[in-house]
Amino acid sequence: MSIFTNIKLIAMDVDGVLTDGSIIMSSSGEELKAFSVHDGVGVKLAHLSGMTTAVITGRSSSVVVKRAKELGINEIYQDVVDKELALEELLEKYKLKDYQVAYIGDDLNDLKVMRRVGLKIATLNAVREIKDIADFITEFEGGKGAVRDAINAILEKKGVLAEAINKYCNLK
Repeated sequence: MSIFTNIKLIAMDVDGVLTDGSIIMSSSGEELKAFSVHDGVGVKLAHLSGMTTAVITGRSSSVVVKRAKELGINEIYQDVVDKELALEELLEKYKLKDYQVAYIGDDLNDLKVMRRVGLKIATLNAVREIKDIADFITEFEGGKGAVRDAINAILEKKGVLAEAINKYCNLK
């Protein structure tokens, strides 16, 4: 059985994963982030396949909450110092084991949590330490389709990608 087929929850970082890692500040101090619509469709495909999604980020931003809610992301963890503690909460809440979780990360603050999960996914722009432990490295950089690439790979290995795409297309 493939490590991909066990996955029930996809957790991910935000900066460098759902975004390109840039933090843009307006003169008034408002934080701005750019998100890929391709990643948004990927999250929706995951949901249509019965998967749960979560973001776990060390920063806090109202923009992240707004985008996560638009996409229907199930769980939002912000200002997280130890991402492994957030993982523990998710495992308990959804009654899952480590091997049933995929995590998409790009930088050192993702290393500890990634060592725990069943499927370790690095974005193309991830630091070497993350890529070295990754089971899968996306063909795209964070904020440029990496999340969609990871979700497509999971759904394809589970044999449900075509069904999810059909459901998505019938929603329109």
